Amino acid sequence: MIKLTRLDGSQIFVNEDLIEVVEETPDTHITLSNGNRYVVLESTAVLIERIISFKARIFARSGRNPATGKKYLRRRWEDSFQPFSKL
Repeated sequence: MIKLTRLDGSQIFVNEDLIEVVEETPDTHITLSNGNRYVVLESTAVLIERIISFKARIFARSGRNPATGKKYLRRRWEDSFQPFSKL
């Protein structure tokens, strides 16, 4: 989720996967796929940069863990394979 600022200064967190349309007039209007609309202070360029950096962090976490050297979110097919029957 990304943190955005409403016009009154309050902070909201928006699920970036639900963003459907972003319109920039003097204010930025965000329409989500569930029909909710939000008006925020951030420009579309800032909004897009936050989405990209959030997705980059997610993809980086799915890579190797620097502490253990092991990969997250990866299952080795050979380790999980169990034959149905032995002939």
